[in-house]
Amino acid sequence: MLFDKSWLVNSIFKRELQRVAKQYATGRLIDIGCGTKPFKKLFAPYVTEHIGVDHENTIHDQSNIDLFGTAYSIPAEDNSFDTAISTAVLEHLEEPAMSILETHRILKKGGHAIYSAPLYWQLHEEPRDFFRYTKYGLKHLFEKNGFEIVEITALSGFWVTFGQQSISYIARSLRRPLQVLFTPLILFIQLSCFLFNRFDKSTEFTWMYLIIARKKGKQVSYEKNSNHPYP
Repeated sequence: MLFDKSWLVNSIFKRELQRVAKQYATGRLIDIGCGTKPFKKLFAPYVTEHIGVDHENTIHDQSNIDLFGTAYSIPAEDNSFDTAISTAVLEHLEEPAMSILETHRILKKGGHAIYSAPLYWQLHEEPRDFFRYTKYGLKHLFEKNGFEIVEITALSGFWVTFGQQSISYIARSLRRPLQVLFTPLILFIQLSCFLFNRFDKSTEFTWMYLIIARKKGKQVSYEKNSNHPYP
């Protein structure tokens, strides 16, 4: 493609992540499923340390990984981080509740977990693509595992989701040389959806949620489990 076919969703996500980083990120940060640490610079002004954890068989470049582990078993002490982030990882976990409990373990009391999880998105990184989430399911998962919800924000309405899925369909359906012919159409879709999104309040059609949860002082029983594959 001649331009980023995910430009609109990426720009919305980065803008919202910047907002919550400024408001909630402090101290030592653990990046769960860090991959290439794409948001290291974004969080840098607000944290003292950015530690990335990922598994040894990740499909991403491993040069930014500081700790090798899994979302179910992070090689870190209890209560050792002030902030945790995990972006677009939760849908790839067979046991999401176990991973959230592990995040609770390594966060200090009052620490914040910053997660994103999709509601509408095509299959990706198959076969390790297991779930899609509603805001009610996310609230249940985090509260069940010792967190209180600070906010769950839908990142778009119908038009951004519809536009992005249309573009993804075009990109997946056409051979690369033919994609160039559709560049004007894809650009038109992105710009149109950008404008429509300014007036669209239909959050039930969002492509993604951004979740901020705070660790409560509640006592939780932790059980280490390293038998699950990752991410």
